[in-house]
Amino acid sequence: MKRNPRTARRGATVGLAIASVALLTACGTTQAGGSGGGEAATELGDMEGQVSLLAWPGYVEDGSNDPAVDWVTPFEEDTGCKVTAKTFGTSDEALNLMKTGDYDVVSASGDASLRLVAAGDVAPVNTDLIPNYENIYDFLKDQSWNSVDGVPYGVPHGYGANLLMYNTEEFPTAPTSWDVVFDKSGDYAGKVTAYDSPIYIADAAVYLMAHNPELGIENPYSLDEEQLAAAVDLLKQQRENIGEYWSDYLKEIQAFTTGDTVVGTSWQVIENVLEGEGAPTDVVLPDEGTTGWSDTWMISSKSKNPNCAYAWLDYIASPEANAAATSYFGEAPSSDEACEYREDCEAYHAGDADYASQIWYWSTPIEKCLDGRTDVKCTDYAAWTQAWQEIKG
Repeated sequence: MKRNPRTARRGATVGLAIASVALLTACGTTQAGGSGGGEAATELGDMEGQVSLLAWPGYVEDGSNDPAVDWVTPFEEDTGCKVTAKTFGTSDEALNLMKTGDYDVVSASGDASLRLVAAGDVAPVNTDLIPNYENIYDFLKDQSWNSVDGVPYGVPHGYGANLLMYNTEEFPTAPTSWDVVFDKSGDYAGKVTAYDSPIYIADAAVYLMAHNPELGIENPYSLDEEQLAAAVDLLKQQRENIGEYWSDYLKEIQAFTTGDTVVGTSWQVIENVLEGEGAPTDVVLPDEGTTGWSDTWMISSKSKNPNCAYAWLDYIASPEANAAATSYFGEAPSSDEACEYREDCEAYHAGDADYASQIWYWSTPIEKCLDGRTDVKCTDYAAWTQAWQEIKG
């Protein structure tokens, strides 16, 4: 998934990848008291004095990277829970690390969260024990990537859209369709870019939903074999015109700065960086809609410090802390209250439900069709991974 350009510009190149999928199955959990039992906590006990966090870069800042950026210390002072944090570069890495049972909390992207649930590595959460949950935007709650059968498995953090970036000198008039990177990509041969991940297949599916309705795609993460084949064919056609696939901020920023790339998928935060550097670029959310992400803080089913884990979930959802974390990373916060501590919420369309409704948030493709169909089997992430390798050759 996407990672922090501020971190990248300090010299840390963050790799991005997504791993294969497991089918959703029953999962074990741990209560806040520390014992197992398969249920969410019913009450909290004394703080254990420490909590171990597994997070994307930029999500747990304690001042060591930048003395002016620190939302961890106030948490430690308020709760007595000493934070230890490990960052990961890919969802696959996070999944493997969570299996060790060494971490209390993980920040999971939508391509990983269902797999964590399926493996029994995370527990459902009792939102009554998380006071700040109440203020989180309703459109982020009870979603397919953070809940199962109406049971929440975490607390939404931040969210954003995968946008169409373009060179304003090449496009004096803003494009309104993804056709410039698909059906019309030949017009910009060698200067088109795309996100380097199997999940990008969903971007092609969003386009096909609008332009090939006869395929019957209703959810870009719910593709039967015929629908997946159509998306693969579209991406193979696009592949001929791709100059470079990208998977970290620095490469895309450089490509748009030099003009080697003139159009492709991107994020608002990358546009903010390019705008600050005076590059001739802009972004738009095309008419077809788009894909995007919504990250979730989840508690390990093997947590050794569940009370401090709950305290972290509540704290990171609090207005000031959530504002600091999502602003530093470059994404919309999870509540209107957080916007009181930010000056850029409008740029990220924070709280705009209509805007958010145009985003298909990353979800793990599974054999059980996410669109509700029961007469066919849908393709799972393993099939998508194989297809992506075929597309790239």
